[in-house]
Amino acid sequence: MKRPPFVISIQSQVVFGHVGNSAALFPMQAAGLEVAAIPTVVFSNTPDYPTLRGRALPPEFFSDLLQGARERGLPERADYILTGYIGSLDVAGMVADFVAEAKAANPRLCYICDPVMGDTGPGLYVPETIAGVMRDRLLPMADIATPNPFELAWLTGRQIHTLPDLHAAREALHIAPAAHLIATGCVLDDTGLDQIETVLLGPEGLSRHPTERLPIALPGTGDLFAGLVVAGIGRGLALPHAIETAQTLTARALSHAKALSAGEVVLSEPAFRRALLSPGSG
Repeated sequence: MKRPPFVISIQSQVVFGHVGNSAALFPMQAAGLEVAAIPTVVFSNTPDYPTLRGRALPPEFFSDLLQGARERGLPERADYILTGYIGSLDVAGMVADFVAEAKAANPRLCYICDPVMGDTGPGLYVPETIAGVMRDRLLPMADIATPNPFELAWLTGRQIHTLPDLHAAREALHIAPAAHLIATGCVLDDTGLDQIETVLLGPEGLSRHPTERLPIALPGTGDLFAGLVVAGIGRGLALPHAIETAQTLTARALSHAKALSAGEVVLSEPAFRRALLSPGSG
């Protein structure tokens, strides 16, 4: 019997709500992937609430978890590594070291870097030193990168308004020539009215994936989208198809949250859960 695709997911975790691994873990597992989730921070909730408890993992504790993953042979076994939010500079350096070691030990490994650093509105919400590690160490190793326009602008020093801006930003990002850039949440000069789009740029060229722009913004949306993309490619979907499916399912989760007047992404809607069990559905 063939083993399911295996993912190492290194990002944030919350007690309440759905961000980081608390957003991405369930859809990847429901889609049939096996996931080793390694937290970079553990918080009680997102920062959108009046109080926030928890903290970034102490460096020695996080290092111990990575060592345990090495001792179980997880880097050699993994098909994918997904990284997201990182809460301290020491942890950022250890993540970069771990990804580099894993890629050296396992040439078939696909590394997906979601550089969770900021967004339009809140701006940069990690220290510039951590954002610098993402720019200088993590993204150059990425096989797939999923920044939003704010993150792409910060990383490259270029504002994103047009397709040529995206092409220029991809060059300035210093990702590998064979890597794929998935620019998420784009509203370009020629994007359709009341639409938002994901733009894929890779060695095969460019594809645009417009979808309805929903009147709702919730924390964890990008983390859910990245997890759904990994779920899709893990099940054998071509990357453009995985993006389309991830967009559809992310919109479904957001729409259900809006209907419930929820302040968090909702992953319990029955149609959303059924779609995760059916490859290519959305």
